[in-house]
Amino acid sequence: MSSILKQRVRYAPYLKKLRTPEECIELFKHGQYLGWSGFTGVGAPKVIPTALVDHVEKNNLQGKLGFNLFVGASAGPEESRWAENSMILRRSPHQVGKPIAAAINDGRTQFFDKHLSMFPQDLTYGFYTKNKVGNSNLDFTIIEATAIKEDGSIVPGPAVGASPEMLSVSDNIIIEVNTKTPSFEGLHDIDLPVNPPFRQPYPHTSADYKIGLNSIPIDPSKVIAIVESNQMDKVPPNTPSDAMSRQIGAHLIEFFEHEVKQGRLPSNLHPLQSGIGNIANAVVEGLAESNFKNLTVWTEVLQDSFLDFFASGSLDYATATSIRLTEAGFERFYENWDEFSKKLCLRSQVVSNSPEIIRRLGVIAMNTPVEVDIYGHANSTNVMGSRMLNGLGGSADFLRNAKLSIMHTPSARPSKIDPTGVSCIVPMASHVDQTEHDLDIIVTEQGLADLRGMSPKERALEIIKKCAHPDYRDQLTEYYDRANFEMKKKKMLHEPHILKDVFKMHLNFQENGTMKLDSWDVKF
Repeated sequence: MSSILKQRVRYAPYLKKLRTPEECIELFKHGQYLGWSGFTGVGAPKVIPTALVDHVEKNNLQGKLGFNLFVGASAGPEESRWAENSMILRRSPHQVGKPIAAAINDGRTQFFDKHLSMFPQDLTYGFYTKNKVGNSNLDFTIIEATAIKEDGSIVPGPAVGASPEMLSVSDNIIIEVNTKTPSFEGLHDIDLPVNPPFRQPYPHTSADYKIGLNSIPIDPSKVIAIVESNQMDKVPPNTPSDAMSRQIGAHLIEFFEHEVKQGRLPSNLHPLQSGIGNIANAVVEGLAESNFKNLTVWTEVLQDSFLDFFASGSLDYATATSIRLTEAGFERFYENWDEFSKKLCLRSQVVSNSPEIIRRLGVIAMNTPVEVDIYGHANSTNVMGSRMLNGLGGSADFLRNAKLSIMHTPSARPSKIDPTGVSCIVPMASHVDQTEHDLDIIVTEQGLADLRGMSPKERALEIIKKCAHPDYRDQLTEYYDRANFEMKKKKMLHEPHILKDVFKMHLNFQENGTMKLDSWDVKF
């Protein structure tokens, strides 16, 4: 037992339950239901999952020791190793990484995709354990802590996620105390789960509002093991912004300036939400360099670019459920703890993604889809309608309820054969996660389509004109014109489609490696 562990665990009875990761292996049996802390690759348990997968590899137990796994969003590299060794029988609600995506797409892992605001509460309702033998609780929740307070409550690390809800419905709790990272005590604001019909409204009226509970209370009798961890979170390097993403960012900055000028937004905008990726980074970089000041953020994940956003002086306060920083980002965060921590709050994901709060604060939501169709439906999850990418995440929590719902995407993505790539603007989305009723703005490097108040046919013309890649613009226009001609005869002109043609671009890509058609009359 290290001296740091003694300092971090201020509830003495827990120290009698100290185990090594290897001593915990005997607790786990095939088919159990497990909860992990963590969100978007940080704050997840590390040493126990590593010990378990080492055990499986050493004893050739692939397929014989597997679990139903629930994490607030994605976990760290340990999850990838579990997937490679067929240790994940069922997974929800969001994941990132090629091994886990491969396990889902080849059928080894059953994946249930759910809105991140709804997942934790539905878990407490027993929805995901309804077929479990015996009681409907989780067998174990393994949570990473950076400190334990005198009352036995848990101080999380860089992510809160669904930990409060998982801990509340877990039969047994194992706490990994991470002594490698500083204690995050004081950085969190925890809203505890309360089931209907006795749930009170969330009182949050600004990004910096706090209820004042900075740790997660638990029943100490459920804690069966304390394990020391000294492993840092491992986040891959962020995709840097490029000319395309910076152009998208420029379009958005220009749009925000116009909205302020028209009186539809205040000079410091509204709280901002941004997803993950190079476009999100470019937007944050653009805002940091813009004339906007006194900005606030209400989002689910903060990346390295937000540190520059803070340092620029333009960002006053940010709230999220996770700070997904690279190793260099965490080092910078720790070195400037006093500066950054006073401008930051980490909350439960049911609060960071609460539809009510998002609507109350008038959040400006910005997310990246796989594709958008000409009428404004967006696909965020399933490539070519079938191949799961990562999951819905919190995009629809924000886009359905935001004051401004923005989807930003390249007009085309690289492909192996076609130099233009795959068109991200298509006649009909091959899978729909966000509907036309929820999206206000579509923006690519080509331009920005403001769809507010437009009929479907008006939206189609605006999206094709402003957002489609020039190499696909005429082809999409031809489809739209043909659909209008066919549906006029049938008096079905509200949202005209030719069902036998809508997926020809997708089909042509699957068969010929390009979405460019020789003719819309081609047959498959």
